[in-house]
Amino acid sequence: MKSDIDRLMRERNIDALLITGAAQHNPAMVYLTGIAKLTQADLVKKQGEAPVVFYNSMERDSAAATGLTSKCLDDYHPQELLKQVGGDRIKARVLRYQRMLEEFGVTSGRVLVYGKVDAGLAYATLEGLGRALPDLTILGEAEDSLLMEAMMTKDAGEAARMKRMGEITLQIVDKLVDWLTSQRARDGVLVKKDGTPCTIDEAKRLMDLWGAERGVEYPDETIFSLGRDAGVPHNPGNPEDALRLGETIILDIFPCERGGGYFYDFTRTWCLGYAPDQVQALYADVANAFNQVVGALKPDAGVAQYQKMVCEIFEAHGHPTVLSTPNTEVGYVHGLGHGVGLNIHERPFVSTNAPAGESLRPGSIFTVEPGLYYPDKGMGVRLEDTFWVQPDGRIAALVEYPKDLVLPVKSA
Repeated sequence: MKSDIDRLMRERNIDALLITGAAQHNPAMVYLTGIAKLTQADLVKKQGEAPVVFYNSMERDSAAATGLTSKCLDDYHPQELLKQVGGDRIKARVLRYQRMLEEFGVTSGRVLVYGKVDAGLAYATLEGLGRALPDLTILGEAEDSLLMEAMMTKDAGEAARMKRMGEITLQIVDKLVDWLTSQRARDGVLVKKDGTPCTIDEAKRLMDLWGAERGVEYPDETIFSLGRDAGVPHNPGNPEDALRLGETIILDIFPCERGGGYFYDFTRTWCLGYAPDQVQALYADVANAFNQVVGALKPDAGVAQYQKMVCEIFEAHGHPTVLSTPNTEVGYVHGLGHGVGLNIHERPFVSTNAPAGESLRPGSIFTVEPGLYYPDKGMGVRLEDTFWVQPDGRIAALVEYPKDLVLPVKSA
């Protein structure tokens, strides 16, 4: 949680955090500023002190709304800095950062850097800053980063926002199901009243509309894949594909609050009209694994055991998995789940490669999403809900939704 940041900084011997980039769709920045209309921003947080946000003068009202101590970037006289370094914009940028950090007493020690900016610009700026402040050690981290550690557990307010996102997600899914089941089937294809086929593109455009009406965004494309494409986990689906009866459809929808706030993650597998026997059998195997794993979840339990458990369940039913065949592209090919928050994928990572000691701590919000994939057989199945380890240790889905395989449709 955010209240853990200073403790984590002390434990990791970090003197300051430097976060850069816009304060929208920038998880590290949003975590400390909230969703704010700041298109050009920096943030410095010293150990044991409140953050300071640096803003463009046109966005002073948005900076004030964060409730943080704020400083206008114009106070560093960017045009004068540019003249001082002969028009070199990188050098002027480095000089501005140097003066910012000097003003707030960050001239030595260990500084962790976060944010979303152009990679080349970030590299040139940080390299120059390291030369300008040689007593400063500038650091970056991977998935076990300090902020990821803090984000791994959510407080009641964060959980409530994510639950609300789940409720909105299911409203969108309900609208989609109503649309699908209100159409008719002709020659094995779902068609509208005018006789034209219903397509993946149309379904996605409708979901985009329903999301916009409810104040959410889709930073990444929703997965709505059919048949063979449903057998490749992250295949988003061919927009031109007509919706055919009896083929598996995977819907994996993960909207976030407008402006880059908290996500929700949800997946269902459907067949329109009917499900062939081999699809029913595959679906039963996935549903069985899902139910067994969910029934075994315990607070503070290591996550690696659940990945091993689902692999063993699938292998007992004859499916290859990443446990015995690490590079398999059929059967069970991925991890069991992941944390969700300001990032769609964050800790805890419920996978074979989960960090040592990764566990389901009180406050963790994570997915359970077993799946089986056989693209050469024209089918794939995945089920996913998002769960919360509540403060009292109970583990439950943030929201509930039916897991029916077949969506009924009428003949034309």
